Amino acid sequence: MIVVTLIIAHVLLATVVSAHALLTKRDARATIAWLGVAWLSPLIGSIGYSLFGVNRIARRALRLRSSNPSVYAGHESDFETGTMNDQPASRIRKVGDAVSRQPILGGNQVQIYQNGDEAYPEMISAIKKAQKTIALCTYIFRLDENGMEFISALRDAKSRGVEVKVLVDGFGGGIFRSAATSKLNEFDIDAHRFLPSLAPWRMPYLNLRNHKKLLIIDGKIGFVGGMNLGNENLLHRKSRYGVRDTHFCFTGPIVVQLLESFTEDWYFTTNAKLTHSDWWPNLNNKGEVEGRAVISGPDHDLGSIEKLLSAAINGAKYHIRIVTPYFLPDERIGFLLDMAVLRGVSVELVIPQYTDNLLFDWAMESQLSFMDTDRIECWRSMPPFDHSKLVTIDGEWCAIGSPNWDIRSMRLNFEILVECYDPETVMKIDRIIDEKIEQSIPHRDLETNWGNQFYRLRNAAARLLMPYL
Repeated sequence: MIVVTLIIAHVLLATVVSAHALLTKRDARATIAWLGVAWLSPLIGSIGYSLFGVNRIARRALRLRSSNPSVYAGHESDFETGTMNDQPASRIRKVGDAVSRQPILGGNQVQIYQNGDEAYPEMISAIKKAQKTIALCTYIFRLDENGMEFISALRDAKSRGVEVKVLVDGFGGGIFRSAATSKLNEFDIDAHRFLPSLAPWRMPYLNLRNHKKLLIIDGKIGFVGGMNLGNENLLHRKSRYGVRDTHFCFTGPIVVQLLESFTEDWYFTTNAKLTHSDWWPNLNNKGEVEGRAVISGPDHDLGSIEKLLSAAINGAKYHIRIVTPYFLPDERIGFLLDMAVLRGVSVELVIPQYTDNLLFDWAMESQLSFMDTDRIECWRSMPPFDHSKLVTIDGEWCAIGSPNWDIRSMRLNFEILVECYDPETVMKIDRIIDEKIEQSIPHRDLETNWGNQFYRLRNAAARLLMPYL
């Protein structure tokens, strides 16, 4: 009787899973895989689909868009006018308009910082000067010397009446416990872990991560990029585990879009809205940079950043330059890069010789073996590990932020990217890329173990783990 009951339960659950997968999965291969798991792994397959195959996240924070006192009025760029309509940047902008549902905002200024040696003092100084509000979101917040310096600055800000909100990712900040949020809570600072939790009712979110790095001061100054908070980013310490990175600080109207991204995540985590006027000041023009924040994640327009980057690759006429710590895109991105090379576009890719994750090293070796690295100029940066995330197109358009060029960032993570339509900013980033290339060696000059069958199988197997790395 028990066996019959289990068989009936298996058939019913597998049928429900099959119907759901057929109606909701866009990738036919993923659909077939889940059908196989559901039917060939009785009960376990259906439970696995329930935990990891269903996107349950509904972006409650999207309701904030209608209630936040945004300052878009009077700041939208006139980018579409003039002769730019025929240029690649204009075509990229049209895709950005569609996938982001955010306007291009003019009147911004941007500062670029190399490594924590330059960025951290500016960030801590901004925290010390905060008068009303501080919003901090980070993937990793280490409780080391540097982390304690940030905590001390946040504690002092709290003591002088500044409203402080902190989000630390529940995976990057510690799966079982976040030491940083616990320490912040000791000082009565409103700090929370952003998923996951090992509580059974939170299990569906185990593979989802908030990968954004945001620090917003008084709603007027916004730091964004790829830099986490930890001693490893301070290269003057000369640690063997040092991490190079690039970070940015924006002032001007675009800061409101950075803050809206944070407030959505804060609402998702705490069910609390940040609508007080202290959070939303009137923003004045600070410079000439035109830009926009593009948000992606399972709770947003899934794949919006991937679509934007695909449009950038597809629209390039002359140069595509990519710096990323992890290069594991799906075959569509790889195909677009190959096609760009075939139509005469120069493609330069800068990735680390070694990442901070051995599985990633193996997977990337396998990934590169399927690409035309004789045509694509692939450079491998030497240690310390370069965690920078930079993209430029034709000297007209650039993108910075938190996403890596991998499936996790494109499809699973909560990410933020800032696109800039400003030749001067693009030129500055191109100079940084030039410096990185000067300190790198061509991929073709590296000795690889691809000829060894065992290593080929190992690397190819690691590549299958791309969505989970």
